[in-house]
Amino acid sequence: MARIAPNSKGYKYAGQKELILSRLRKIEGQARGISRMVEEDRYCVDIVQQLTALSSAADEVAMMILREHIEGCVADAIREQRGDQAIEELMGLIKKAIRR
Repeated sequence: MARIAPNSKGYKYAGQKELILSRLRKIEGQARGISRMVEEDRYCVDIVQQLTALSSAADEVAMMILREHIEGCVADAIREQRGDQAIEELMGLIKKAIRR
């Protein structure tokens, strides 16, 4: 899959970086909590509910980054006549997301 290189200022999600990192730290904490639940032989349904919440939180972060990518990297690539490459990369990502 082709990759779009960042511009000289870095990747476009940089403006959201602290929020993204904060959410990822929460997800990390959720994962540790779920591990403890398994270690403690907690009820299966409770564990699955927590896994579902973790998955939803990860999906939200992915959507934040994807939005920044489209509004920044993809838009820049289109303006710089590299739109085909950007769209190919984006379509590959969407295909992977749909398959899971």
